[in-house]
Amino acid sequence: MDKARRILAGESLTPEEGLRILAVRDWAELLPVLAGAHLLRRAAFGEEVGFATLINAKSGLCPEDCAYCSQSSRSRATIPRYPLLAEEDIVRGAERAVALGARVYCVVTSGRAPTMGELERLAEAVRRIKAKSPALRVYGSFGLLDREGARILRESGLDGYNHNLNTSRRMYPRIATTHTYDDRLKTLRVVREAGMRVISGAIFGMGEEDSDVLALAEDLARAEVDEVPVNFLIPIPGTPLGHRLPLSPLRALVVLTFLRYRFPRTPLRVAGGRELSLRTLQPLALLVATSIFVGDYLTTPGQAPSEDVRLLRDLGWPVPASDRPEGSKEGLFLSP
Repeated sequence: MDKARRILAGESLTPEEGLRILAVRDWAELLPVLAGAHLLRRAAFGEEVGFATLINAKSGLCPEDCAYCSQSSRSRATIPRYPLLAEEDIVRGAERAVALGARVYCVVTSGRAPTMGELERLAEAVRRIKAKSPALRVYGSFGLLDREGARILRESGLDGYNHNLNTSRRMYPRIATTHTYDDRLKTLRVVREAGMRVISGAIFGMGEEDSDVLALAEDLARAEVDEVPVNFLIPIPGTPLGHRLPLSPLRALVVLTFLRYRFPRTPLRVAGGRELSLRTLQPLALLVATSIFVGDYLTTPGQAPSEDVRLLRDLGWPVPASDRPEGSKEGLFLSP
């Protein structure tokens, strides 16, 4: 708690302090540090939680070999595989996001990088969405991006671009070999130069050590990311990491707590795998994080949105406005 107050006064978390947080292995140590993380979150963001949704706009068919991904060339997982959806389907997904009360709608495609034809279709879908729902933040996640692609997307009205570093530089060759860590960092620079929000985070639970988590956070800080999505590995059968056990709720909370101390004024979004790793302790994650993905993920199911509403109500916190009947699940699962 004392460190949290010093951060509020202008101090930064040192690497040594970060490693001490990441070394926490029991609840007696974690709870006071978690209380400090909540102090930081409340000071910067109050007690409001934002909803975000995504649509899997192009599934499978990916030449990359990312070990965690059910859509990669190494995956033998049984998943839907289809080319880029029609613009109308992407626009309807945004309408469902608004109905849910989401502030962020993320359009995701598989593949190394979008083709020019795909970029033009995606840009047109973004223009249509922003014309109809200007308050909705629309983010893209289409793989590696060059300056021309970033320009096209920015001019379409895309608000931000999500491109996760996923793990540390040291770990990266164990996770993917068809592109490099520097390829990902270059995309973040291109997005920043184009004037879009830079959204980048990680997947935890892939075998990283505390030093990897620290190194990753430092690279995200150097990249001046605007938001940090926090994913926990979903071990999908048929992928190279399908044998791994999910992180424990304690470890997941330790990682989130560290990230709040390291990024005291940056939005943290709890994303894929939260139901699997945090389980019944998801409310504690919201003492630290500022938003959550609701509905399904790319190729795996998520928690029912009505459960997320109940979670917020149990905390006594505001629920994002929605025009959908309470408990309804119709239309909230955005991947075909």
